[in-house]
Amino acid sequence: MIDLKSLTIKSAHEDIKGGKYSAVDLAKAYLEEINKKNKEINAYLEVFSDVIEQAKQADERFKNGTATLLTGIPFAIKDNILIKGRIASSASKILENYHASYDATVIDKLKKEGVVFLGRTNMDEFALGGSTEKSAYGITRNPLDLERVPGGTSGGSAAAVASNMCLVALGSDTGGSVRQPSAYCGVVGLKPTYGLVSRYGLMAAVSSFDQIGPIAKNIDDVEIVLKHISGEDVKDSTTISKHTYKIKENKKPVIGIIMSLSISGLDPQVVKNFDESIDKFKKAGYTVESIDIPNISNVLPIYYILNFAEVSSNLSRFDGMRFGLHKDGKDGIEDYFESRGTGFGKEARRRVLLGTYVLSSGYYDAYYNRANALRKVITDDFLRAFEKVDIILTPTTPAPAFKIGEKISDPVAMYLEDIFTVTANLTGMPAISIPSGHSEISGKKLPLGLQMTTIHGNEKILFDIGKEFLGEK
Repeated sequence: MIDLKSLTIKSAHEDIKGGKYSAVDLAKAYLEEINKKNKEINAYLEVFSDVIEQAKQADERFKNGTATLLTGIPFAIKDNILIKGRIASSASKILENYHASYDATVIDKLKKEGVVFLGRTNMDEFALGGSTEKSAYGITRNPLDLERVPGGTSGGSAAAVASNMCLVALGSDTGGSVRQPSAYCGVVGLKPTYGLVSRYGLMAAVSSFDQIGPIAKNIDDVEIVLKHISGEDVKDSTTISKHTYKIKENKKPVIGIIMSLSISGLDPQVVKNFDESIDKFKKAGYTVESIDIPNISNVLPIYYILNFAEVSSNLSRFDGMRFGLHKDGKDGIEDYFESRGTGFGKEARRRVLLGTYVLSSGYYDAYYNRANALRKVITDDFLRAFEKVDIILTPTTPAPAFKIGEKISDPVAMYLEDIFTVTANLTGMPAISIPSGHSEISGKKLPLGLQMTTIHGNEKILFDIGKEFLGEK
């Protein structure tokens, strides 16, 4: 019997290499968990029919000596990342039967390593949401409390990792979509530096924010996956070469706490856990300094204006004429309205309408251009802060996972869930969410997350400090 709870990429690799079990045995163990749990949790929209065949090919690589660290490792993939020949719907009816015609760059890289793709995971439609309640194919439930959301938009991926239905998963992060569900499900989630991981083959929602990121139970696995999926890509002009910001030698990293960080709207247990986390760092010998981000109060409105604008532009391609859902009307214009009206869910339609508004004549300068200018101001604020400190610490979310349906009719309340996470996407900086404790609610322990943000290209410091915090070193 394979102990999936404590399994890591390295231990699985050594076990298969040493003959303790095969890649097929490992794949079967995860398929058994999926069969037992997925009907209730709904983390997977589809479990691939060729999982065992993929695992057999991985075992062949172990036999002929071509196996790598990721060979045979079972992955779950978010439904907006293309795998050639497989359905990629972005959890939307408008792409219900769309089969990808090519591999995303991250998939191509993982195929070369010989990973086993278990299936595609549920998400908020087109990565627009924060709870995975806005999928066209049913909600995903938090495996730690089935009455609560797993977070979003990568809720299916986070829930699959947390419930032992995969070893690691890929999600995408637009404003916290990897980190927030990781916090809610008690796992580790990374939003890399913008451009470090190719977006080629990731369905675009907000192109200037979106980044593919790994989700796992420990930081070491996240670090391993990032190493294998990152790098420049001629198919994505926004990608960058790997670079690492270096702190001064012989200097313990300095942790920054934002002075203007409001705790008035935070859950008291989140505040308590955050204070305890700061104390833990101090006891470990870290210097903790207060920093000022003067324009931090503008972050959410800037983020959502730009988000809506880019969503409006990116989703315009789904018109029912070229691919995806098509509905017949009286004429071409009615075809267009019928197809989009039927194919898009409520949140997608809301953002398209608001985005079209802020991009329209007479409002473009007042909203979109102004938000873009302020985005640069916010980034400069953070760059100045990182002249004094090495990481900035915040809670990942203002509260633990909320109940299913609790905020579904209040989009503003849902948007406020992103208060701590959107800054990394606005600035392009890397951020990680790690488990930091629990909140006791109705007799159940709900996970809490701690977010660490650093300057562009400095993922290593997030991994090093995070490992020390979690005792992984």
